[in-house]
Amino acid sequence: MKYVCDVCGWVYDESIGDPANGIMQGTRFEDLPDDFVCPLCYVGKEEFSEVDE
Repeated sequence: MKYVCDVCGWVYDESIGDPANGIMQGTRFEDLPDDFVCPLCYVGKEEFSEVDE
């Protein structure tokens, strides 16, 4: 699954994770820590939408 930041457009891809910020590949979006923020614009998980693939 992929999720896009509604503010800046950064995409979180579960199959890739976010290794630069310590999120391992395969980490599901719902399993991200509650304090996860977009690495580009720093908004929280509530500002992300699921991408229809």
